[in-house]
Amino acid sequence: MGLTATGGLLGSGCAPQSPGGPRPPAGPTLIDNVKGITLTADGTREFTNLLVGPDGRVAGLDVANAGGATRVDGKGRVVIPGLHDAHGHFGGLGANTTQLDLAGTRSLEEAMRALRAHAEQNPDKRWITGRGWNDVVWGLGRLPGAADLDAVVADRPVWLVRVDGHAGVANTAALREAGVGAATPTPPGGEIVRGADGAPTGALVDAAQDLVERHLPQPTTEDLRRRFLAAQSKLHEVGLTGISDAGTGAAELAVLHGLAASGELTIRTNSFLTWDAFAEIGADARRDSVAGDVLRVGTVKLYVDGALGSHGAALLRPYADDPGNSGLPQMDAAELGRRVTAVMRAGYQVATHAIGDAGNRMVLDAYEAALAATGNRMRHRVEHAQVMSTSDIPRLRRLGVIASMQPVHATDDMNMAESRIGLERMAGAYAWRAILDQGITIASGSDFPVSSHNPFDGLHAAVTRTDREGRPHGGWYAEQAMTPVEALRTFTGDAVFAAHQERVLGTLEPGRWADFVVLDQDPLQPPAGRHRWQTRVLQTWVAGRRVGEYGEF
Repeated sequence: MGLTATGGLLGSGCAPQSPGGPRPPAGPTLIDNVKGITLTADGTREFTNLLVGPDGRVAGLDVANAGGATRVDGKGRVVIPGLHDAHGHFGGLGANTTQLDLAGTRSLEEAMRALRAHAEQNPDKRWITGRGWNDVVWGLGRLPGAADLDAVVADRPVWLVRVDGHAGVANTAALREAGVGAATPTPPGGEIVRGADGAPTGALVDAAQDLVERHLPQPTTEDLRRRFLAAQSKLHEVGLTGISDAGTGAAELAVLHGLAASGELTIRTNSFLTWDAFAEIGADARRDSVAGDVLRVGTVKLYVDGALGSHGAALLRPYADDPGNSGLPQMDAAELGRRVTAVMRAGYQVATHAIGDAGNRMVLDAYEAALAATGNRMRHRVEHAQVMSTSDIPRLRRLGVIASMQPVHATDDMNMAESRIGLERMAGAYAWRAILDQGITIASGSDFPVSSHNPFDGLHAAVTRTDREGRPHGGWYAEQAMTPVEALRTFTGDAVFAAHQERVLGTLEPGRWADFVVLDQDPLQPPAGRHRWQTRVLQTWVAGRRVGEYGEF
């Protein structure tokens, strides 16, 4: 076939990146002898080789004559399109590499041991920050407080954020520096948890977190750059070639543009501007896709409520386990409508965080009114769509709204969801089957670092409705599961459709970018004795160039 042999995939080189996005290969490359799988509009397409053109795009599948292309032997391994996480926090994952990570701690005591060790290892840090605690997993029966932290670190401020990002706990030094005391008024959309004497306990929920967070040391440009590159490495390692960054600030966007221009940004990033960033730079920031489709800006992120775990999700009726509480709306309907309309008028897509059934209804009401007023039908999104009234689900299709959901949230939340909302409301909770059966697009993600950034955890949860240990047996509300093909599509074609990038990404067809991953097993049909979450990524390729390799064949 006139090929130049270069050995196995692990032996192929990856040249330095050029300005303006990932550098394409020096010439045509044939990825040969693979078990290739891609999902097209006509169904599942299998292939044994993939020809990458010199422009870094797919030139053909199952080609009989590749001319003078460089041949890469895939050794029979599985190749699928690069995966896209439709909702993650790029900077947040990067920040986790430099702060205390409490994810996976099983008790308050274990978390406090980790805090002590981190403080001892970082004596020069003026603030100790961290994330990942979960009071439900701890079985604590309450939110942690300043007294818990003071017993470990009392000489400098400590701020630890809950796993979902919707609550945090400060020690006394942090409360003092932030000026939070008994006389501090509770901000709208937030809660200052108080003791019987009215004094803050140290736990702050949703909008109240800003009382402390506005005093945290701000990262420098170099800090942000290092965080993004650290997160990028972690994302490529699990097979992600693209992400939708659910909340990019103005300073972060400037850094991402710099990384894209230098060629260092190799994870295709669909950035959602925060509301503040939109207000500051929205008129100038929109560029859609730049640098060889490596960075897209065309979406604005809004928040309407909090999280279920911290009782902040806005519900139509009170919480089953907290009858006096219906959640914490982050704004009223009028303000939400104003913001949604402003974003649509500016020509952006709207992506609104909504977890509770009241929050989701508020968003759909706002979208319906703004669509009528602006005519902007840019596939607007509801981020999470976690608990919906069953009567509201059909509105998603009628309004052309995408449900951006996170399969791992079902298995993460199954230890508390029923107790929070009661059995009746579970009919519209984590309801993937009900949504798909009504012809509504689901774009799947993880909400990293809230949950595992590994998309194979998400694929496993989507298909089995179980955690890694296979619990509960038979699946949690198993009737809401996706099929394997549906699940893969939500992490590929449908995820990039939600990002307005379906013409260039999401499937391995001629003309699309050659973004793909090499796996040790078929995620559609894992071999006996293995699970989808155990799928291991061997290599990750972007624009026909290998950007990561992770083990022997």
